[in-house]
Parts: sequence; C-alpha cells; structure tokens
Amino acid sequence: MGTREDIVKAVETGREAGRNGEQPTACPYPRSSALRTAWIRGYAETRPVSSQPETTS
Repeated sequence: MGTREDIVKAVETGREAGRNGEQPTACPYPRSSALRTAWIRGYAETRPVSSQPETTS
C-alpha cells in the first residue's frame, strides 16, 4: 500500500477527474493497487451515481 501522502494525492486526483467530467477509466493506477481504490473514492465524491427516481406508494 502507498504512503499516506500517496493516498491523499490519489483521492485528490480522483476528485479532479470527476470535476473535469473524465471517465472512470481514466484512473492512472493499476487494478492491483490500493491507490486505485483511493482514486475511485475521490472520483465518486464528485461524480455520484444518479439515483433512481422516487416512487409514491
């Protein structure tokens, strides 16, 4: 696993990618890296999955 600084940087670059509208496939980290999880976490903070519409019962 990367150092704390590396993890913070990965989260920040993920946030930036989300704000810029980049695709999630733009992640620069390999699948086996813990930094990929951190990048995706940052990305998801700014590009949340759209929720399903509410239904009335």
